[in-house]
Amino acid sequence: MNFLSATDSHTVMTPEHHNKSILLVEDEQEIADIVTLHLSDLGFDVTHTTDGVQGLTLALQKSWDLILLDLTLPRLDGLDICKQVRESHPTTPIILVSARSGEEERVLGLDVGADDYITKPFSIDELIARVKAVLRRVDAMQGVVPTDVVSVNGIVLDPVRHTASVAGQSVNLTAREFELLLHFARYPGQVFKRSEILEKVWGTCHDGYLHTVNSHINRLRSKIEKDPAKPVYIQTVWGIGYKFAN
Repeated sequence: MNFLSATDSHTVMTPEHHNKSILLVEDEQEIADIVTLHLSDLGFDVTHTTDGVQGLTLALQKSWDLILLDLTLPRLDGLDICKQVRESHPTTPIILVSARSGEEERVLGLDVGADDYITKPFSIDELIARVKAVLRRVDAMQGVVPTDVVSVNGIVLDPVRHTASVAGQSVNLTAREFELLLHFARYPGQVFKRSEILEKVWGTCHDGYLHTVNSHINRLRSKIEKDPAKPVYIQTVWGIGYKFAN
């Protein structure tokens, strides 16, 4: 089955992203060939595998600039790969690619740590735009995000070392949980809508992803609150969104 738009054609482009490495884990050879061709034209160094187990092995071998990951793969599902990569490489950008187009699948993909989710069929132009957008967000975060340690209400966050502590006790957070808590801690008392949180922390404002904000806040509360049912730090402002207690 061809999951690429019929209008896609090969157009040679001037290389723009030399030295950027992309791991492509895709078992549809036709799709992989076209994607590799176009990304290589842009200057990316693309490594391709069709197998889930091999994809995980490659993903963990080095720090990739981006991983393009299909969900349905031989031997190991893309969601499982995403989860394991996130544990050891929390800041590596991951875009999931799948024929599963339902909202539940998209939300689940973001919940396990993906930065974006593209559904098949897709056009090469859309894929390239998504790749560039994710890399721009990563470059922007690395270039302009303040690196000063944030300390508020007993929570201490170090953006450089990606460490967090609550009342002097170290807390193990995923990259997304850390960025979410850091965002709140930088603006104590300010109320944010879920759409605003999604845009600031995830870099997207797609309404279909709003549920992922709730699930991440629930998981974050379970790690930093004494009683997650009665949160002290991240509070719900009913009918609006959330705020960090000041």
